[in-house]
Amino acid sequence: MWLNMMWKAITLFVNMAKSLISPSSKSNTTKESFYTNQILRSQEVNKKIGEAVKEGNTLKLICVANNIMQSMSRHPIRIAVTGDSGNGMSSFINALREIGHEEEDSAPTGVVRTTQKPALYSSFKFPNVDLWDLPGTGVTSQSMENYLEEMDFDKYDLIIIIASEQFSSNHVKLAKAMQSMRRRFYVVWTKLDRDLNTSALPEPQLRENIQKNIQENLQKEGVEEPPIFLVSNFSPSFDDFQKLRVTLRRDLYDIRYIDSLETLSGICDRHISEKAFSLKDSMHTRPQEIAVSRMCDTADLQESFENYQKLFGVDDGSLQQVAQRTGTLQMGCMAMKFHQLHTKDWRLRLMMSFPVYMFLKCLEVSWWYGLWNFFTRGLRLWRQGLIIEIAAQNAKTVWRHVLKDNTHLTEVL
Repeated sequence: MWLNMMWKAITLFVNMAKSLISPSSKSNTTKESFYTNQILRSQEVNKKIGEAVKEGNTLKLICVANNIMQSMSRHPIRIAVTGDSGNGMSSFINALREIGHEEEDSAPTGVVRTTQKPALYSSFKFPNVDLWDLPGTGVTSQSMENYLEEMDFDKYDLIIIIASEQFSSNHVKLAKAMQSMRRRFYVVWTKLDRDLNTSALPEPQLRENIQKNIQENLQKEGVEEPPIFLVSNFSPSFDDFQKLRVTLRRDLYDIRYIDSLETLSGICDRHISEKAFSLKDSMHTRPQEIAVSRMCDTADLQESFENYQKLFGVDDGSLQQVAQRTGTLQMGCMAMKFHQLHTKDWRLRLMMSFPVYMFLKCLEVSWWYGLWNFFTRGLRLWRQGLIIEIAAQNAKTVWRHVLKDNTHLTEVL
């Protein structure tokens, strides 16, 4: 038994260097947007969140997050409408805005290409939203790759791909590009009224055929099925137009709030990982502190763990303060307890076990004349690193809950 325990301890020691490196923490949303990427590019936001994490100040983090969300609520979300020329992109924009083609600020429409360059439109139906009518694909000799580069889809939050008559290879390439760019996108079939008038098929079967054709073309290129809507630009109160509006409002809210909150949480996670790495690094710059501490004893382990909880701002006292100041009483019950520590990682559970405790005690007796000091110190450092990792991971979980429960959007779409 003792030989087995010793072998496990030696194996852990060999892997100690790898374990001391903090695992990277990256939070990705299913979709990305220009809107949330703006946060990532902001040095000021990163600095403020970094300061809150460094201080372990949860209330400061809430204040910073709310200020960011309030500022972002005033920024417009950018929607691009694209597709093959003649598919009814401009007509769709007018229908979505619920204005007639003859009105002064309507998008120009016609049987020939009418949009020569990206045109911006707004709508009181969707406040703080910019609708961009893009030139259609295939209107020049440029390839689809050139079109994607020229239209710069990276700067849009949501793309609506317009199709009619047929779902062409250009539509498929657009959808595939949007998926690779991690952009939200819809496919909208715009001339359902004409299809119903010219087809001999019953309406349910015609709808099914159009939907199936779009799905099959996308599946062939490995594109996950996006929301698909079959509409008539001249009857915006019927068909899938209402469903499209509901879906669009939900996604606008997600872009403005859910995606932004996820991005903020990701920034917070990154700073927590950096702080954890810094704490581990400091163990090596102060070796004398580790050498004289009685890290084998449960009382000292508990004190160490509670100190790290305080450094990350997720100890009982800090969370009770947040609960009192914000009114989220359940927040005060989220602090992880020491008795839960050993359940978080089997390696730490092994290191806190009685056999290992006795093994280390045996190595520390004076008979060995300090022969095993380096080895035992390495194991203590390794165990300290595990405790820091667990405290950091717990901090990420708690701070995500804090942001979710206490960050508010000032404007609801």
